[in-house]
Amino acid sequence: MDGEVKLLTLVIPVDDDDKRVLLGLKKRGFGEGYYNGFGGKVEPGESVSEAAARELEEESELRSPKLDKRGVLTFHYDDKPKPLEVHVFRVSEYEGVPAETEEMRPEWFAFDQIPFQKMWADDALWYPLFLSGKTFEGEFYFENTHDLKRHELRETTT
Repeated sequence: MDGEVKLLTLVIPVDDDDKRVLLGLKKRGFGEGYYNGFGGKVEPGESVSEAAARELEEESELRSPKLDKRGVLTFHYDDKPKPLEVHVFRVSEYEGVPAETEEMRPEWFAFDQIPFQKMWADDALWYPLFLSGKTFEGEFYFENTHDLKRHELRETTT
């Protein structure tokens, strides 16, 4: 890809026994009002996995000894200066109890009751791969921040 990207993380806790995912209602900032996983930007000197673990704890009060990287998604917005490169992690082992923070209000959703109508438009496209344990990569192109105009999504072997 040409040029710079803004490096971000997204962590989605999964309860495989009860077939549910933990999402957070974003209370402020970019994506406010949408349900999403937990994550944010990678700080200078921090690895992607370190940032993912830090953001999970800051936004949900959960800690995880094992983050399983499942994909990389790149988002292009016509109203943002740089594409966002988001590294997606699955967490099935964690410590603590999900708690509301200044930024997110966590809530469990059954796999078949994920509120896609209250999420980013791309989520309904890649979550099936994520939930089935696949690895993936994709690019998504948005206009006016919220309107998904086109995408490329592929399953990967690593």
